[in-house]
Parts: sequence; structure tokens; C-alpha cells
Amino acid sequence: MTEQTTNSAFSLDVLDNGVAVLTMDVPGESMNTLKIEFAEQIGEMLDKIEADNAIKGVVLISGKESSFVAGADISMLAACKTAQDAETISKGGQDMFQRIEDMRIPVVAAIHGPALGGGLELALACHYRVCSDSDKTQLGLPEVQLGLLPGSGGTQRLPRLIGVQQAMKMMLTGAPVRAKQARKYGIVDDMVPHTILRDVAIELAAKGKKPAPRQPKLNLMGKFLEKTPVGRNVMFNQARKQTLSKTKGNYPAPEKIIDCIETGLSKGLKKGMAIEARHFGELVMTPESEQLRNIFFATTEMKKETGVEGVEPGKLSKVGVLGGGLMGGGIAFVTATKAGLPVRIKDIRPEGIANAMKYSYDLLIKKVKRRFMLKSQMQKQLALLTGSTDYSGFGDADIVVEAVFEDVGLKQAMVADVEANCHEGTIFASNTSSIPICQIAEKAKRPEQVIGLHYFSPVDKMPLAEVIAHEKTSDQTISTTVDFARRQGKTPVVVKDGAGFYVNRILAPYMNEAANVLLTGQPIEHIDKALVKFGFPVGPVKLLDEVGIDVGTKIIPILMEQFGDRFKSADAFDKVLADDRKGKKNKKGFYDYSGKKPGKEVDATIYTLLGISPNSSMSGKEIAERCVMMMLNEAAMCLEEGVIRSPRDGDIGAIFGIGFPPFLGGPFRYMDSLGAKHMVERLEHYATTLGDKFTPAKILRDMAENDKRFYS
Repeated sequence: MTEQTTNSAFSLDVLDNGVAVLTMDVPGESMNTLKIEFAEQIGEMLDKIEADNAIKGVVLISGKESSFVAGADISMLAACKTAQDAETISKGGQDMFQRIEDMRIPVVAAIHGPALGGGLELALACHYRVCSDSDKTQLGLPEVQLGLLPGSGGTQRLPRLIGVQQAMKMMLTGAPVRAKQARKYGIVDDMVPHTILRDVAIELAAKGKKPAPRQPKLNLMGKFLEKTPVGRNVMFNQARKQTLSKTKGNYPAPEKIIDCIETGLSKGLKKGMAIEARHFGELVMTPESEQLRNIFFATTEMKKETGVEGVEPGKLSKVGVLGGGLMGGGIAFVTATKAGLPVRIKDIRPEGIANAMKYSYDLLIKKVKRRFMLKSQMQKQLALLTGSTDYSGFGDADIVVEAVFEDVGLKQAMVADVEANCHEGTIFASNTSSIPICQIAEKAKRPEQVIGLHYFSPVDKMPLAEVIAHEKTSDQTISTTVDFARRQGKTPVVVKDGAGFYVNRILAPYMNEAANVLLTGQPIEHIDKALVKFGFPVGPVKLLDEVGIDVGTKIIPILMEQFGDRFKSADAFDKVLADDRKGKKNKKGFYDYSGKKPGKEVDATIYTLLGISPNSSMSGKEIAERCVMMMLNEAAMCLEEGVIRSPRDGDIGAIFGIGFPPFLGGPFRYMDSLGAKHMVERLEHYATTLGDKFTPAKILRDMAENDKRFYS
């Protein structure tokens, strides 16, 4: 007997053995998400189950092929006008899940695919959880990444199930766990092949017995920290200190998550639930959460787009990579492991090919050792990588990505080689970080198939890829390259050709200004701390050491050639480079790389080299404003010139490419929050005192005069 209300996301099938299979399948969606209107639908189903005494167990399962429940539909939060509105949503979820937990018969969650956020909270309210051993299965509470906390009982149930420390780690990072980890931690009771998941869950429900209260597995130290008042004080105080050191007070959600967990443990489940709902409501109304949700919606939107509207990407069956260095090795890795495409690597030396292969091996063997991957899976992925010191094996490559030295002549020669050795439809994608693509395509026979594809280092971790089209690049090439980058796990942003493209162009004036501030005598650590406090993951001087001072400054002449003295670098860079200071890579830079803590403290000899006496005469706020204003103004010019297609693309590019503070929403969201008039006033103030480089962009002046915003 199967029952389903018209257009309902839930259907009920009562089996002959007395088990009711409750299937969730949201109509018209590829994945299940929880919506407010589902409360009534699931309530009706639970009423029917409770009214039938013949039912002795329930299995909750998804009707989707590869998703349990991917979370709650966060778009519903936009309708909340007050914290109380959002708190009501939280309480509604809590009440529904509590009803499931209070049922007289066991409820078994059969999990295949993502069980995230509200999806995991739903599963936690069930009495048993069984998951598939599929790579698609992952369980987590990622709400913190949206500036929120689990609002349907997650802060209370997960710590009680697996222990405070592991639960807190999952909630504060938002990182999901795979099936094997979920089984190890005790989140699920069993892990089975997907083919028998439903049968195992039904068999468990048919026993008709709810489990005895569970206790998390804790070692001696764990018992002290979690089971004694003194231990708890130590644990929560330490958690708050560590959280504050990481967030710098810019993200309110982690602190409130800790508060919810502590309240629930010390004052009981009822008070824990109450504080969870209240904090959830408060967080929904914070500007930080609003901006983080904006980023979520923007990236979701971008996943649905092709490079050029209406132009479908071409088919890719094989990829070539030129250069076996760190970038080439990283590009080959994400192509084989994420896109699942065979890769042919070319380098002038056999050692280069070996290094590129080793790059992938080293990353994959770590997964094998941690049991995230089978050795056979690793071998299958490594088998996709081959190499040669000539162009043999490149004839059938559909796209060739070049990752060699920043030299126009060399790159032009590569274009000619690819055109001579590959088929007529092969796309040539250059991973240049600064050279205009039109120059690389200058001598090409088929310039319409030349494009820029700028990755960020390390390629396996950085989520952004800039897709750079010059004037002659075809729409087909753009769409195919965007699709390729997306298949590699990247968020591609299409930008217009020109020196520095978008990300490096807005980064350069920011870095230059940090150097100018240094030359006024401000201590290096003072500058870096000011920008980390502002919200960047690392300060500008430290960043320069990390990427390489020689590499970081190489783009400056290219930018000056196109844009003039606005990009003139500080004299400091010339002196530093003349002293052979390249940063971390040659253990000689702005920071000291000798001793027990390499890179943690400033190399004091840098001040002598620059002829300055460090003195913290400028506030951290002023330092941050000077540097950031240069970046914001440049971003506005990029939009004005059509370098980026929209404020949205500019925000995502800056956040994913250089770590612009996500809680501020990106440069354009941040400028909207400051207001165009404020932007122009501050830029004019600095232009008066520090020079024309701070002259406000025309677009900002126009917006200030007409009271306009980047986002309507």
C-alpha cells in the first residue's frame, strides 16, 4: 500500500512485514532540500503511521538517486524580517524532529548521498542511521559556512551521540565526513553497499525495538574534558580562545555554536534547544550571514551557466598539459582526479614529467593511507596520466593547457607547436598570470581557439579559475573552457583580456600600498596584523613572501605598460630583490626562515636594508583602509571597463582568488555597504594627501552623484 498526497514530497509504503517506508522525493528538484511547507506534509504521514498499530518500524529514505537530504532551503530565510521570524523557523524544525525521536516505534534513516545541514539533523532525530559506502555519501553540518548554526537540534544531538570535541570540530569547520568516518565516529550505526541499503534498513526497522541510550566512545582525557565540570570549563574556554584567534571576531556564528553546546550539556536538552533557536534567529539577521548566503547563491547560480549564453561546450575526451612544474602537475592532477579525463604531460626533461606524476601520487597516497580511498582507485586515477618529452600522444588532445615560464616568445612557440601537432579543433589554453592573451595569440593560425585559463596556486586547493577571452576567441572556445574548468572542480569566472586580468590587477595596487605603508616606518607585523584583522587570511607582506617576491613583482611592469604610473611599484621592491630576497622559496624575504619557527617572525635586517626605523605611528584601521581602498577602486574600474561581466563575478573572483573577506561579501557588496559617497570621500581624502593613484573611478563618482548601488 503506497500513499502520497498530490504534489507532496513524501510517500508512504507499508510493507507486509509491518515496516513503513517513508520516501522523500521533492518534485522537480535534483536533490532533496527541506522547506517550510514540508512540516505539514510529513506531519500527515506521521499521523498515519502512529494511527496504524500494525506498523512496527519506519524507514526514512530518499527517492533521489544520489542524495539523501542536501540541507534546508536557505532561500526561505530571506523572508524573515526579524530574529523572531527566524527563531520560529528553527523551533518548527526542532518540534518536527522531536516528534520523530519521540515515536513509539523505531525510525531508521537510510542514507545515500549527501546528508548535510538539516538533512543530517533529520537523520540524527531517527533512532538508527545506516549509510551507503558510496563516495557520494557525506554527512555534515555546514551551517557555519553560511554564518549560521544547526537550528533543528543539531547542536544538541550530535555532541550527545559522538562526543563534544568531534561534534564541535564538525560544526565549527562545517567540513563533512565520508561514510567510513561517520561509522568510525558513531554518527551511523552501519555502513553497507548501496545495493542493499534499503533492505538492511528495513530489516533493522522490522525488529521493532528502539536502541538503548548511547554513550560516545571517549578515552580517559575525553572523559575528563567532557564529563567533569573542571574539564568542561577547560574545553570550552580553549575552544573559545582558538576560535577567536582564527576568526578575529569577524564571524559571530562559531561563538554561538559553542554557547549552544555548552548550554545543552550544563543545563539540559530543553534549554539547549531554546538557546539554539534563539541564536539561530539572531544569526540569520546578521550582515555576516547575509553576505555568506549571497556568496552561496552566487556560486550556485554560476554552476548553471555556460561560458556564453546559448553556446554549448564542445566534447572533451583527452587533455594535454605543457610543463611539469608545480602548476602543470596541479593542473594534470585535477584533470585526472576531478574531471576524470586522460592527461598527456609534456616537459623538455624526463625529470619534469616524473615530478608532475609524483605530484598526483603524493596527494593520492595520503588519501589511501587515511583510508579515504582504495589503492585500486588511486591506481585507476594515476593510469590516466602519461607523459613524453615530445608531442607524441598529443594528436587527439581536445584542449592543451600551457603552464610554462612567463615569456611571450616561448608561449607563442607553444601555440605554433600545438597547432602543428594537434587536430584542427584543439583549444590552446594558457595558464599565464599576467601576459595579455592577445599577445600569446598574435602569431596563431587559429587565434579563435586560443584562450587564457589562469589557475591559482596550489591548483588542487584553490577554487577559482579565470577564463580569459581575447577579441578573437570564439564563443565555442569560451564555453568549452568554462565547462572544462568546472569539471576540474573550479569556479570559473570569465574575464576580459588585459594586463593582470582581474584578480592580479586588483591585488597589485593593494600590495603596492602595503609596501608604501612599510616605507613610512610601519612595522611589517603591524601591517600584516591589520589586514588579517580586517579579514584576509594572510597579510600582504606575508603573502608576498609566500608567492615569491620575484614572482609577485613580475606583473608590475606589464601593468605599468598598459595603465601607467598608477601601478608604479614602491622602491622597496627593487632594494629587496637586489638583496636576493625571494621569500619563502629561498628562505630569505621579509620574514625570518631560520630557527625553530621559520616564517613566524620578521627578519629585522629588512629595516636596515630599506633604511627605515620601525614605529607603529599609524592605526591598524588606517593601514587596512589605505590598502583596501586601492583594491576596491581598481575593482570598480575593472567593472567599468568590462574586464568582469558583473559585480557578482567580481565578488566571487576576489573571494576565491585572493581571499577577500567572505563575511564582507566581496569588493562590490562591501562597497555597497559603505556607500558610493563614502567611497568617493575616502578616496579623495587619500588622493589629496597621497597622490593621484587614489583618484576615484568614474563609475564610483557617477554612483555617488545618483545614489546608486552595484546590487539593486
